[in-house]
Amino acid sequence: MKSDVEELMPRLLPVEEYDVEDFDPSVPPRNPQEYLRQVQLEASMCPDVMVAQIDPKKLKKNQTVNISLSGCQPAPEGFSPSLKWQQLQVANFSDVRQNVNKHREHWKLQSLDNNVVMPNPEDEEGWLKFCLGEKVYFKRLLSQDDNDNENPGIDYVKMGFPPLLSIVSRLSQASVTIVLEYLMNWLGEKAFTSELGRWLYALLACLEKPLLPEAHSLIRQLARRCSEVRASLESKEDKRLSALNLLICLVARYFEQNDLADKE
Repeated sequence: MKSDVEELMPRLLPVEEYDVEDFDPSVPPRNPQEYLRQVQLEASMCPDVMVAQIDPKKLKKNQTVNISLSGCQPAPEGFSPSLKWQQLQVANFSDVRQNVNKHREHWKLQSLDNNVVMPNPEDEEGWLKFCLGEKVYFKRLLSQDDNDNENPGIDYVKMGFPPLLSIVSRLSQASVTIVLEYLMNWLGEKAFTSELGRWLYALLACLEKPLLPEAHSLIRQLARRCSEVRASLESKEDKRLSALNLLICLVARYFEQNDLADKE
């Protein structure tokens, strides 16, 4: 009697009739007919419906890439950099990227200090603490114990690890994009800090061209968010202004998102 599968999917190759009880599927097929019988038997044992076991925790929060065409917020009068300054920053950034690419394999092989434990790519909280430090992550001030003279060294767990070449060289392009997304989500909700700025600069230096769609969307969001923070500054003397201008400049001028560029 033919199975439902056979009724819906007629056999394209002829298979001789055989007694299932006399056929041993554990024995390697000795000829084409036995091979076809084995395939047919295995297919008949498959369930009609297969259900994938999916772990929701492993799914990315934002899987849809939305690329907005809106530009940056205009800089307040006197806050935007000159074209000459932007061209100089692009040239310097290009040199940095060349050095990173040239020495990437060397630094990747260097041993990390014992206190440097890089989080797993899917550990968003771990990466935020790693890059920004627990002090920034938990919004807490240094306690008296943190300033203990008996321990004059920098506590990178509290202050955040700098984006050293020995660290960023270990990141794949997928990891660079993921960490950039984590920091972008943070910037969308929290204040701009020097720790955040240096990591954003380092990750941009590690992004390879041509950009993947996810990276393209992220850097445009970065420039727009930086322009929003810049528009909220009250003084040209604010220490964050130069870093914000630099990130906007690199996205617009180096990565050729010209509609986001500051115009003189």
